[in-house]
Amino acid sequence: MSERLRAHTSRFVAGLALLALLVGVAACGGGGGIEGGGSTEVSTVEAESKPSGELTISNWPLYIDKQTIPDFEKATGVKVKYIEDINSPEEYFNKMQPLLAKGESGGRSLMMLPDYTVAKMHELGYVQALDKAAMPDVEKNLIKSLRHPSFDPERSYTVPWASGMTGLIVNKELAPEIHSICDLFESRYKGKVEFLNEARETVPLVMKCEGVDPETATEADWMKAIDKIKAAAQSGQIRRFTGNEYVQDLLNGNVAAVIGWSGDGVQLELEDPKLEWRMPTEGCMFWSENAVIPVGAPNPTAAEAFMNYVYDPQHQAQLTETINVVSPVEGVRPIIEKKGSDSANLKLIFPSSSFTKNCSSIPILKGEEEQNILQAFDSVLNE
Repeated sequence: MSERLRAHTSRFVAGLALLALLVGVAACGGGGGIEGGGSTEVSTVEAESKPSGELTISNWPLYIDKQTIPDFEKATGVKVKYIEDINSPEEYFNKMQPLLAKGESGGRSLMMLPDYTVAKMHELGYVQALDKAAMPDVEKNLIKSLRHPSFDPERSYTVPWASGMTGLIVNKELAPEIHSICDLFESRYKGKVEFLNEARETVPLVMKCEGVDPETATEADWMKAIDKIKAAAQSGQIRRFTGNEYVQDLLNGNVAAVIGWSGDGVQLELEDPKLEWRMPTEGCMFWSENAVIPVGAPNPTAAEAFMNYVYDPQHQAQLTETINVVSPVEGVRPIIEKKGSDSANLKLIFPSSSFTKNCSSIPILKGEEEQNILQAFDSVLNE
């Protein structure tokens, strides 16, 4: 998710200029494949009884609140170095891969990355299996819908950090009729729609509007959808491919609708009542960022202690209110509700199963198929 300004938000109103951020898809352009050799053997974290020392975390910008780190430090005595250095998964992986291939982590003990990146890292032997006994709150409080993803069915090496939905953000005055991804291709909206520059979210949504299930799609299905997107780009139907830059275009009235993220939708609806995040009639793409402990992590004990800490619903509540994404932790909503926060009633933060029933997970692409699909999509972006 290139340039994932997904963490968007508590600073949204105070600083819209910052919204060239990085929710998972920005300027890098769709993102090439992840390559690199490595061992397929996976080591397992051997957690010590008590966390101590220093912990270095890599995450996306604006993807945490102000209190979680100092509160964790006070509770455990662990000193945290929190680095906001992930702007796109591909860029980050390419930077870290030479170290990971040698069994080193660049001093980092936790990295927050999307499903498809951590799946590739696991294949290459770059992440460690978790000591679940050291994270009882994770085992107890992880929401049911995230317990058994296809890429890590037993959550043996990943802990979800945050999740969200990719769908439509619509200007209700300019495009009240847009409810389907297919509506974005209608001629009356020529030059007034924007698509994400992330292949793994944009292309599957187009496939869904054509009746294709992204989770079982063939390479030919992907290429057909990319051809449809290419034709729309060449004709001027699509104004441009963006990351979070679409936020300003929506606020300025430059576009009628975009493919966009639910976290941005929360803030945009507050900022301008004309704007609304909509669940596409064919369903959304549901994504997660995951915490992983890389090979060579200098303090895996503290890393697991940190994840266990944020899976306490009380601690998670203050985090969820800040970053405005779907929390992976059970029991958060009643806490926020008790505080009288409007966030408790937002379906984009606490979506029901009926609301997301037609949503699909981000597909995990591999090998030659991955290279072919990403190259084809990048060629559209670079025309």
